Amino acid sequence: MLPLPQNDLLEVLVALATSDDEQISTAASETLGAETPDNLLLAAKAADTSPNVLAYLAKSNAGTQEVYEATILNTRTPDDAIAKLASTTSNGSLLELIAINQQRLVRFPEIIDAILANPARSGEAERRAAETRKEFFEKERGARQIADELRARGQSAAAEFFESADLSTATGGMSLDDAWLIAQHIEVSDADIDDSWLPAERYEELLTETLEESAANAQRVIENERLEGGEVSAERVSLIRRIMFMNVKDRMKLAMKGDREARSILIRDSNKIVCSAVVKNPRCTEQEVENISAMRTVADEVLRLIAMNRSWARSYTIIHNLARNPRTPIPTAMTILLRIRTKDLTQLSQNRNVSETVRRQAYRLAQARSGE
Repeated sequence: MLPLPQNDLLEVLVALATSDDEQISTAASETLGAETPDNLLLAAKAADTSPNVLAYLAKSNAGTQEVYEATILNTRTPDDAIAKLASTTSNGSLLELIAINQQRLVRFPEIIDAILANPARSGEAERRAAETRKEFFEKERGARQIADELRARGQSAAAEFFESADLSTATGGMSLDDAWLIAQHIEVSDADIDDSWLPAERYEELLTETLEESAANAQRVIENERLEGGEVSAERVSLIRRIMFMNVKDRMKLAMKGDREARSILIRDSNKIVCSAVVKNPRCTEQEVENISAMRTVADEVLRLIAMNRSWARSYTIIHNLARNPRTPIPTAMTILLRIRTKDLTQLSQNRNVSETVRRQAYRLAQARSGE
């Protein structure tokens, strides 16, 4: 009898339906039950409907498909009411609609539990709920447990890595065994890392790889190690595969934070950002750089970065290796030639492994110095 707008009337009736006075509660419930589906649908869709009314609509046993759908899609519907609906409905399509809202599932994980426990769930609803649980809860919890344990052992650098790592791989999530193995190869803390070398326009190079790309990358590293050092042990192959199946961002972080063994693997990575990150690792030694500068399978970007490093460029062994390396970019090699000794220039001018441009320039410089 009150002259109230429909939504306000529904809010009053819902409040009265929970009254301690049984007569008032019964009367209010009967009035609510007499509301037309059209009125309830309008309320379910309205952006200003009270959360209490939306909760009532979600928990009601007499709602229509359209009312339930509108209630699920309404952002003002309380999360606990959606969880209640997810646990009681026998309608698989409603469970799918609930599972689509990943933000709500993450905010109120009881909804995930309700979906997965409901025998009426469809395969799609189950897949979405399970993936959300794994992505935002199981993986995060596993990483946190690893980080806490590593910090307790005094391995703060490894703990920092796992707190910020994605822990996803080309084959799914990283197993705890793999995560612990990777942890043993991390030794640089975040405070020692300088990532200013990576401009924003290169972030697109950190996109997700396919399973086939990761497998090819791992095989490439194994073959290159075999060519350069002979037979590769089974343990080494296993470690290579574990590392190379990590996602690109985590491999880049490991390259900047990892120990010598991790660096020796990642320097052969086919992704230029990852292998370049190795020479940005503060623990990378001059001896390592000498070896890298002579590698015929390393990316040209890595060799260019080595040549740009003033400290390493003071080493004659390193610049001599760069000059002889056919992978060194020609502009970089031409600049380096000015610092190469005359005897080595003569030998370089006869080296068929380097480009003809570099050989000719080496010959000219050697002739100029000898006065011929």
